[in-house]
Amino acid sequence: MLDMPLLLFDLDNTLLPRDAAYRAWAQDLLSEHDLPPGDLDWFVTLDGGGYVPRSTVLSAVRRRYGLDVSTDFLSAHYRRGINSHIHCPPRHIEALRAARAAGWTLGIVSNGGTRPQLEKIRRTGLSPLVDGWVISEEADCLKPDPLIFEMAAQRCGVAPTGDWADHTWMIGDHAPADIAGAELAGLRSVWLHHGRPWTESGYRPTLKAAGLPEAVGQVLAARNAPSPRVGVRSGGPLRKAAAGGPAHATALVGA
Repeated sequence: MLDMPLLLFDLDNTLLPRDAAYRAWAQDLLSEHDLPPGDLDWFVTLDGGGYVPRSTVLSAVRRRYGLDVSTDFLSAHYRRGINSHIHCPPRHIEALRAARAAGWTLGIVSNGGTRPQLEKIRRTGLSPLVDGWVISEEADCLKPDPLIFEMAAQRCGVAPTGDWADHTWMIGDHAPADIAGAELAGLRSVWLHHGRPWTESGYRPTLKAAGLPEAVGQVLAARNAPSPRVGVRSGGPLRKAAAGGPAHATALVGA
């Protein structure tokens, strides 16, 4: 196992702008069925940032518009739409490459369904940029359970033993899953606030940031940031053995 500092990331609305992809899917659906474009806000409210179960969202959509389509059809339309619009912003890719060049091992810890989350990781080009991932459905545990963070470390080639937590950070946007989970696992964290105030009283992130590049920059600037990894080029090839096959796992409930 590797003896390197570890930087873990949430997937939806951290590495990937999931909410923007959802809005684009909703706009497509409204247009395809000649429905009022002003209903987009209704879709966004119903979605709850991805934390309302997808079955609840789609059932409400069918009832509201009387759509004569099956739940399975609408679910497939949703999944294709989300994944066709999802992308990893260039600035996020640059931030990942900067972290790797600075000597960090990188991993993804995502709550959600294995198939849709894995499609996102692969379609957006994230798979060759990280060392491993864990998805809650496949792992059979959810953030904030500390176990899923330990699994992520193992799948990235980092043994979750000894003082591993002292050298691990978690970056995410969802306080109850990402930040509470990091605290329970003994990790430091950066919360992506996306313009929101912090409202939790029982725990707090180590740092806060407006977006992913800023968050990664804060981690790299931390006092215990590692020395640049010898022989690693920014954006160079990664350890694919650690990031391939069932060694990765993923759950927003509506992802």
